[in-house]
Amino acid sequence: MYDYGYTGKNGLMSSVNSAASQGVGVTIWIVFAFIAALVGCFLVYFLFVKKDGKLNNPKLEWLRSFLRFDKMVIEVILKIAYIFAAIFTTLAPFAFLALGFAGFISCLLTIVFGNILIRIGYEAMLMGVMIWKNTTEINKKIK
Repeated sequence: MYDYGYTGKNGLMSSVNSAASQGVGVTIWIVFAFIAALVGCFLVYFLFVKKDGKLNNPKLEWLRSFLRFDKMVIEVILKIAYIFAAIFTTLAPFAFLALGFAGFISCLLTIVFGNILIRIGYEAMLMGVMIWKNTTEINKKIK
């Protein structure tokens, strides 16, 4: 009698049993990772980030200011992403024009209005960063 690949060494059931046994190991690892992350989070926060005073090592001081969000990385990332999006929006319509998917007017409109919309979107995102920077500056002057 033929089992149609459901049993045996390479059959479906052996694959299911193997996946189930691997699933237990993955579950244990996920639980371990969660507990380790929770313990590490509290240790780093209370022993390193929240602690006042100057650190002797400049690399550790940079790490602490990074973890305290004293300097925002998002501003640089947004500026780079804007430049990429603007260049891509300017160059991509030419591929549609060359392939015959779109006409010259639609490509020109995509370039113009696409760049305008991208600029408005990125300016809106950067306004939040600028508000944060100005608030931080005012806060430092008050202290």
